[in-house]
Parts: sequence; C-alpha cells; structure tokens
Amino acid sequence: MKEKNAAETFADLGLGKELLAELATLGYEEPTPIQKAAIVPLMEGRDLLGQAATGTGKTAAFALPVLQRIGKTKAVPYKPFALVLVPTRELAVQVSEAFHKYSKGLGTSVAPIYGGQEFRRQTVALFRGAHVVVATPGRALDHIRRETLDLSGLQTVVLDEADEMLDMGFAEDLELILESTPKTRQTALFSATLPPRIASIAERHLKNPARILIPRDKSTKGSMPKVKQSAYIVPRAHKTAALGRVLDLESPTLALIFCRTRLDVDELADRLVGRGYRVEALHGGMSQIERDRVMKKARGNMLDLLVATDVAARGIDIDHLSHVVNFDVPASPESYVHRIGRTGRAGREGVAITLVDPREHRLLRNIEFLTKQKIAISTVPTPLDVKARRLDLTKGAIRELIQAGGHDGFRVVVETLAAEFDVMDVAAAAVRMAHEATAGENAGEDDAHIPTIESFARPKFGSGAREESAARGGAPRKFEGKFEGKFEKRGKFEKKGKFAPKGKQPGGWSKESGAPGGGAGSGAGERVAGGQGRETHSRDMVRVYIAAGTRMGIRPADLVGAIANEADVNPRGIGDIEIGESFSIVELPEGDVERVITALRRTTLRGRKVKVHRDTGVRQ
Repeated sequence: MKEKNAAETFADLGLGKELLAELATLGYEEPTPIQKAAIVPLMEGRDLLGQAATGTGKTAAFALPVLQRIGKTKAVPYKPFALVLVPTRELAVQVSEAFHKYSKGLGTSVAPIYGGQEFRRQTVALFRGAHVVVATPGRALDHIRRETLDLSGLQTVVLDEADEMLDMGFAEDLELILESTPKTRQTALFSATLPPRIASIAERHLKNPARILIPRDKSTKGSMPKVKQSAYIVPRAHKTAALGRVLDLESPTLALIFCRTRLDVDELADRLVGRGYRVEALHGGMSQIERDRVMKKARGNMLDLLVATDVAARGIDIDHLSHVVNFDVPASPESYVHRIGRTGRAGREGVAITLVDPREHRLLRNIEFLTKQKIAISTVPTPLDVKARRLDLTKGAIRELIQAGGHDGFRVVVETLAAEFDVMDVAAAAVRMAHEATAGENAGEDDAHIPTIESFARPKFGSGAREESAARGGAPRKFEGKFEGKFEKRGKFEKKGKFAPKGKQPGGWSKESGAPGGGAGSGAGERVAGGQGRETHSRDMVRVYIAAGTRMGIRPADLVGAIANEADVNPRGIGDIEIGESFSIVELPEGDVERVITALRRTTLRGRKVKVHRDTGVRQ
C-alpha cells in the first residue's frame, strides 16, 4: 500500500482531535487541493486570496481553520469571532450547516443572517452569542446599523463567492462592512474568477495575502464531456409549446429550468403545471419558508420540474438533477457553463437544453467559442413525435402493472367484454383510455404549429471570429442593477450618476425644455432623463412614487435594474427618474405601471422593503 506523504491527510494539516473526529464521522478521507493549500496559512492567521471553482471544497477550506482558531472561546452577545459573507440566502444556509456539521464536538454556535427571515429571530440569535455569523451583505449591514451586530471583536472575515457578490451589486455594502471591522482582522477572499474589481478589493483590504489558484478540472474544460448539449431555434412566442414537447420526449428525472425574470418563472411554472408536471417556482420574491419547502420537495423526489431565476438557483446542488434547460440563452458564456454544470455530476451524464430565439444567435455563438464545442441544433419535436413517445410511456406503464400482478378483481370486466367483443379491441380500448387520461389536456397545445427555422451559420473557432463572438449582438444583456449593455445605443452613464443621451452634455435636464439646467438640486438628489427619441412624456406616462432615495444609497441604475428585472419591463420605455433624499419618482408607460408596482412591492431595494404607489404629490 502506498504510504501517504506529508500533505495528504487532514491530520497532517494540524487540525485538532475534535475536528478530525467530526471529519472522520462525515467520511472525509483526504483534503481537496484548495483545502490543502488554504488551511495552514489561515490557521497561522495570514490573509488569503483564493481562486477556485464552485464545488472544490472551499467551505471546509475556510470553516475548519476558523473553528480551529475559535476553539473553546466563550461566545459574546452581538460580537462574533468570525463573519462569513455570501451572496445568497441559499448559500448562507449551506455554509451555516457546514459549520454546524464540522463543529458538533466543539460547542461552537453559528448564526445565519439573511433577508427574508424574521429580523427579531436573528437579533435573538445574535444576543445569545454566536461565534460565527454567516450573512448576506445587505442583511449584515442592516444589523450593523441597528447595532445588533458588533464587529469590534471580529478576528476573521471571509468573503465567499466574492465575484458573485459584486455582480449582484453588493460592492458598496462590502466596503461599508469591511470598514466597520478592526484593522487587525484576518481576511480571506474566495472567488471563482479574479476580475479587476476583485483585485482592487484585495489590494485595499488584504495584507500580504497567501495567493492560491486552483485550476479548473481539465477534463471538464471546454468539452464538458458529461453533459449532452443541444439547442432548439424557436421564436419566443412558441417557446412554451416547444418546451412542453421537448420535456415530454426527454422525460427528465428532475429538470432545472432557468428564466430571466420572476414573472417569467411564475408564468412558465403555471403553464407547465397545466401539462401535468409536478412543478415549483423558485425566485427572489419568495420567503425563506417557501424556498425551504420547495427545496425539500426537490430533494425528496417530489418534483419533475423546478423553474428558477439565476440568483435564486445559486447554491443549489441536487444529486438526481438530470436536465438543465435554458428557456432563454444566458447573457454570458460563463453563466451558461455554470448553469449546465449543475447536472452530469457523480459520473452520470446530464443533459443541457437551450431554447434559442433567432435573434439570440450571437449569444449562442459566444458560448460555443468559450467552450470550444458546437452545440447540436435539434428540430423541435412534432405532435406525432410527442404522441409516439407518450404511447411508449403508456406501454411501459402497462408492462410494469402486468409484471406486478394483482389484477384478479378486474378480470371479470375483461371476460364480460370479451364475450361481446374481440379481446384485442377490448385491450386496445383500455390502452386508449389510459393514454388519453394523461395526454388529453395538452392535445390542443401539442397540435399547435411551431415554425421551423433553419439553423443559423456559425463562425469558425479561430482568431477571425473572435471579434464577432465577443460582440453581444442580438438580445441585450440581462440587467443586474447597473447601466451595462442595455444603453450602449441610448446614452452613457456619467460618473456623477447622471444619465445623458448621446450628443448632449451631462448635468441636470429640464423635463419641459430638454435643456441643461433642470432637475433636482445636488443636495436633494438628481433627475435623469429617459426615453430616447420621445419629445414629451406627459401624454401616456404615469409617475410612480418609490419610498427610497439617496439616504438609502439609491441610484438610477438600482431603479432601472429593479424595474427591468423584477417587472420584465423594457428599460427603453422608462421616462424621467427623479431621486430625492427619501423618495424617488419614476415615469412609466401607463400599461406597465401596475405590473411594476406589484413587482417592486414584492422585492427589496438595497435590502429593504419599500412603499410603491402611483404618485399623489405627497412626499414622505
């Protein structure tokens, strides 16, 4: 038997007996590369900058050293020893559970802090004393401001999935939190990628950090051999019908379907329930209790389909997930790779399916260029294909019933009918009845005509195609709370937060004349002009009041991003935006107003629920 060398066991890394015992109980045999590289410098108190993909064991890499350093230290009310910041509620729960698992023999207390959970419950947990707080940035900042979270005694802070937190707009929150921590703290930053923004944070807040790079598994780079990828070119109006046919043919064990907005998620989930699938929706507008209920059903094999937004699905890891479906092409190739990586795990082959509107062809080209692999373009199944597949499933179900036996009570019916009709006709009628009981409701939709679209041309994977592949082209980029992509043709976002149409000078714009000089004064807030090419907004535009302003750090990008993402409203239709200290006014087309009000009331801005209604002129 090969003798283990000095760096191959958890004991070799210097972990204590209690932690080693818990790891042995959990079945951990040897550390992963990120754990081997990170545990020792973190236990020594060094800062650390680690780059490693999701699923490489990062949680244990920082949790074990934190627990080792805490030891038997007594917890202090409101003053944690360590703070772990994560981007989503789901990840906060997972990281907290990991800390609990590793520390059963140590008596360490862990408090998960995230939006959507009762604030008082979190305050009680902090008052009782938590050695480790695992929090989303927005909720952590809320507790700091209310003085229910005191970071003065903090010895370690961990930023997990730092790139995701920045992409979700938490940059300012992270800066405020880090500024509230002692200068002597230890800081560990983990990220799947290291863009310039991450490097900037590391330069400002980490002191001579140990730098760790764990490369991606070469076996999965580019080709992703365990995931069978295909795409269907379908006009958006026919996507739901096409998806229904594809799912009927694929018969997934569990499929995770990605949509761009919450409204898309709810609408698609309702449509798929009508096809007889066991479906649940998952998005940021749900309470934590609702999310937990959905995830329990998904992990308990009680669902066929889980329809979700990207943000809500982060951190989800379900063993029996067989299919990932992109209802729309992801805005970035990296997002595509991250999505489909959720299936095809543990040696099983997964399936990734993408529905592509003809206008999204360049986005698909970008993905092919990044993965260095062509995605097979398939033909949408015909109604005959669907009927043949359903008949095949009916045949399989009947075969299983025959093999199971126990039909004696039904033989008398068959014998009676066989005396009057041919036994083959009796059997065929029974099969037809069983088949139509499951397929009848969808006959109209299945028979609907779906246009056949020829496959679009692809670029060669070479230098000549690099510029074209890099272009976003067709569909605009998804809005994530910042002016990117959507306004390339409309204007630019100035450093001071003012949005000015091209060809004009930045600064306040007068709503009446369109000339510089209008808008709120610099002390009260700002006014942003919108609606390129529109001479006046007054006729069909309605002013909507939002009880959030500069005091909450609200920017035009926050409002446009929330409206575009949460209400699925085209941002080009948004009119003037006026931001005061405690409120904002947004002009919207009459047809979008109620949808925007409903969507914004269900979501949060800067981590807070806010009042939203048609503007009455009253200022609160």
